[in-house]
Amino acid sequence: MKNMLLPTDFSQNAWNAIFTAIKLYGPLACRFHLLHTYEPKLQNVSGFKSTSRAGNVYGSMAAESKGELDKIKEYLLKNHKNKDHVFETLSISGGLVESIQTLIPKLDIDNIVMGTHGVTGSNKFLFGSNTLKVIRGIDNCTMLLVPGSFNFQRLKSLAFPTDYMHFVPKNMLFSLLELMEVWKSEIHMFYVAQEFKLSEQQENNKEVLMERFKKFPVTPHDVPMSSNVADAILKFIEGLKVDLVVLTKHSHGFFERLTREPIVKKVGTQTSVPLLVLPGFDGN
Repeated sequence: MKNMLLPTDFSQNAWNAIFTAIKLYGPLACRFHLLHTYEPKLQNVSGFKSTSRAGNVYGSMAAESKGELDKIKEYLLKNHKNKDHVFETLSISGGLVESIQTLIPKLDIDNIVMGTHGVTGSNKFLFGSNTLKVIRGIDNCTMLLVPGSFNFQRLKSLAFPTDYMHFVPKNMLFSLLELMEVWKSEIHMFYVAQEFKLSEQQENNKEVLMERFKKFPVTPHDVPMSSNVADAILKFIEGLKVDLVVLTKHSHGFFERLTREPIVKKVGTQTSVPLLVLPGFDGN
C-alpha cells in the first residue's frame, strides 16, 4: 500500500488537491495521511506572562485543527467509496516543512500532494508561499502540486521537459512509471533551447530516457526558446493540452526558474495542470 501525505490548510485549493489525489491514485491501494500543522503567531503568545495562557492558545489551535481534520475524514469516508483507500489524520504543532521532513521516514511516505496555493494565495504567482517552502525544503520525496482550478478526469498525456544534461536513475522514475502503467498514458519529452545540437553526453542521456519509457508512446519535441525557459514550458503545455507536467529537482534550468522567479501565469485556467516533481538524485 502506498503512503500519501496530504498537507491541508482547509482551503478550497487544498480540498481540490485531496480530490485530485484520490482520483489520480484511484486504481492503486493507498493510505492517505491528512496533515495540518499549526503555529500561533508570535504576537499572540509573546506577551503572555504565564505559560498557562500560552498553553490555552495552543490548546485552542490544536482542538480546531483536529476538528477540521475529522470533518474532512468523515466527508471522505461517507462520499469516497474505494475499498483500497484508507484515511488517517495528523494534527501537529510545528512548522510545515519540519513536520513533513519528520513524517517522510516515519510513515514511509511515497508522495506529497498539495495545492499550488493556500487559503491566502494569489493566483498571480505560480506557487504560494507554503508550497514554495515545501518545494525548497523537501528533496527526498515525490511531490504533486495541484492548481485550484484543475479538474482531474484521466491521465492521458504528460509533458516532461528536459535538457538531457543529467542521467536519470531508474528508481527516480518509479512513481511516474507506476501512474503511467495504470492509466496507459503517453508522454511528450521536450527540450527547450536556442540550438538543438546535442552533445555526446546529452545523446546518451536521451537514449536512456527513451529506454525508460519504451513501454509507452513517447514523442520527443524540440521547443525554441522564447523570452525564457519557463515561458517556453508554459506555452508548450498550453498547446499540448496535457494532464500532468513532470519536473525534476535536478533540472535547474527549468525548475529553479519556475520556483524562484515571480512568474505571472500566462496560461488560462482551463490548461493549468498539476506538476509532478520528482525528488533530487546524485546522478551526473
